[in-house]
Amino acid sequence: MTNPAILHMITPLKHMSPFDVNMALDAGFNACIPYTNVTMEEVRTLTQDAIFSRAPSDGPRTGLFIAGKNTIQALDMVQQAKDAMVPPFQLSIFADPAGSFTTAAAMVACTKKLLEKRFNRGLSGVRVTVFGATGVVGFCSAVIAASEGAIVKLAGHDGAARVSQAADDMKARFGVTTEGDDGSTEDLKTALAEGSEVILACAAAGRRVLSADNLRNCRNLLVAGDVNAVPPLGVEGVELFDNGKPIGYGQAVGLGALAIGNVKYQTQSGLFRKMIESGEILTLDFRDAYELAKTIDT
Repeated sequence: MTNPAILHMITPLKHMSPFDVNMALDAGFNACIPYTNVTMEEVRTLTQDAIFSRAPSDGPRTGLFIAGKNTIQALDMVQQAKDAMVPPFQLSIFADPAGSFTTAAAMVACTKKLLEKRFNRGLSGVRVTVFGATGVVGFCSAVIAASEGAIVKLAGHDGAARVSQAADDMKARFGVTTEGDDGSTEDLKTALAEGSEVILACAAAGRRVLSADNLRNCRNLLVAGDVNAVPPLGVEGVELFDNGKPIGYGQAVGLGALAIGNVKYQTQSGLFRKMIESGEILTLDFRDAYELAKTIDT
């Protein structure tokens, strides 16, 4: 008899996301147990309680999901859990704080496909500007795009200081080069947009990042992606279901939140299934999500 697939779901926040619980159960986990307000110091004990209570042969059917709202914190929790394992007692780990790792992976994968299909380009050497880069989706999108060879700028809505610190964090943690820049005024946002071939709008829900006035002279723009599904949408002219529709600024095409969301959903579900079905001990984060997202038809 095969023992059940159990997913322990930890978050430093007050609540575990119902979205993630539903996704994990629908993907095939038999039980999902949330642990909230988890501190970094508690990750080790929780991990060891999970691994030592099952036979090593059940390790691949025992998972740890790490939520939250911070990229570095989530990855540090991953490392804490890995350090707590005592082979052959192990479990699989999947980090996706606020669903942002899989969202970022889907956004960049869809952008890459549009560049290839419409413009015969990849991401290498493409000028990408990320708006909302200090959020988790923007942070991860910037790292993925830079890892693909893109020339990435991080637009700071409150000046260059915080995004420059984010660029330093990306360099130290992932070895990628990005540049923080000031996007605190309409004129500065316009200048950043006009210097971009790809725009990734990753700001908070319901926040308009770029208006028609910011975009009307963007003659080099190829793709504008927006993860905001709550009106007003983040980039004026990009609609929810857009996946290659011209948006009226030069040759640019749009990538909307629900087109990205379709790939994000399949990516998160696919990684949960991989945890259950692989028969191996896995550690999954936004880089694994990106590899899977690139294979999904849009």
